[in-house]
Amino acid sequence: MIHQKAECLTPNIGAGTYVWQFSIVREGAILGEDCNVCSHCLISDSVVIGDRVTIKNGVAIPAGVMIGNDAFIGPNVTFANPLPADGVEHIFGLSTATRTVIGTGASIGGGAVVQKGVTIGDNALVGAGAVVTLSVPPNAIVVGNPARIVGYANQPEPTKSAVESCPNGIPLGATPTEVSGVVLYRLPIVKDLRGDLTVGEFEKTLPFRPMRYFMVVDVPSRETRGEHAHRECTEFLICVTGSCTVVADDGRNRQSFQLDSFDRGLLLPPGVWRTHFNYSPDAILLVFASHHYDPSDYIRDYDQFRAEVGAVA
Repeated sequence: MIHQKAECLTPNIGAGTYVWQFSIVREGAILGEDCNVCSHCLISDSVVIGDRVTIKNGVAIPAGVMIGNDAFIGPNVTFANPLPADGVEHIFGLSTATRTVIGTGASIGGGAVVQKGVTIGDNALVGAGAVVTLSVPPNAIVVGNPARIVGYANQPEPTKSAVESCPNGIPLGATPTEVSGVVLYRLPIVKDLRGDLTVGEFEKTLPFRPMRYFMVVDVPSRETRGEHAHRECTEFLICVTGSCTVVADDGRNRQSFQLDSFDRGLLLPPGVWRTHFNYSPDAILLVFASHHYDPSDYIRDYDQFRAEVGAVA
């Protein structure tokens, strides 16, 4: 349905799509099926919109933006222009790498600003009024200016290191989690007048021999670390000072863990996507790894990760 006061110039518009009054859709735009383009919108050339997308009032989508199926764009969302009109990319030295991509099922709240060239991952949520300057991981919830991760969508509250599952928190030893192969550890603490210590023995209480370690320090609270999976490497994480949150995802199940005590550790096996965020200012994350550093062992694209672990056809 094209409203009589709308101007829809593209022939590439899917069945069941509505374009409401005072909206303009340019010749080179592509719209999928069952979309709803509300009033006073502008959709420029080179915009590609999937199926069942809702675009609320007052949104101008510049050339080069790609929007996945089932996405929601709230009223008065602003997209910084990522790409000039078709056929002139070479004049400005731009390429498809500068495109702005909104993932399947993503939702952008009213009044948000999306900077050029970022990707908002599948099922991510951008809060109203947020200013998105960096790419947003799949399923992440971001708010503020600049936007920062405050949580992840469709998951339970973080499993804290001091879970009240028994009188002294989690049991000593290994506690399986909802994510395949991910194990939460509580290590023993030996108390002494001279100071306390905690200990874990690799290949005895912990199931691998480390070949390297690294520490993550001085992370600005809005920044995100991790965002990858390993093909072969196993890691063991301890936040020795301060706290941080780790999200583990096996492609089917996802769970978050708050590491906030030096006697708690998290085992992350191969084939698990991990994201670290919400670092406290004093956080020091110590990571033991079962393999030497090998760039080919990393999977840094979430869709590729899901394909490799068999989460998608």
